[in-house]
Amino acid sequence: MHRPAAKSSPLSVHRAFVVQFRAETDAANGRVAGRIEHVSSRQTSSFRSWAEMQAFMSQVLLQVQAKTPERFE
Repeated sequence: MHRPAAKSSPLSVHRAFVVQFRAETDAANGRVAGRIEHVSSRQTSSFRSWAEMQAFMSQVLLQVQAKTPERFE
């Protein structure tokens, strides 16, 4: 059964992402590659660096924040 998130939930589904790393990822040496998906909107992106992954997350969070009047409170 799906329960709606509480309005004041610090872990809102609107800020949730799933990240999959490819086998060639070597985080200790700064090499990452994979796929990221925003849970509530289902937007996805491939990435080849931490910066690309972070840029996607920032873009999606800004879009969602602009659409949500309570700003995830």
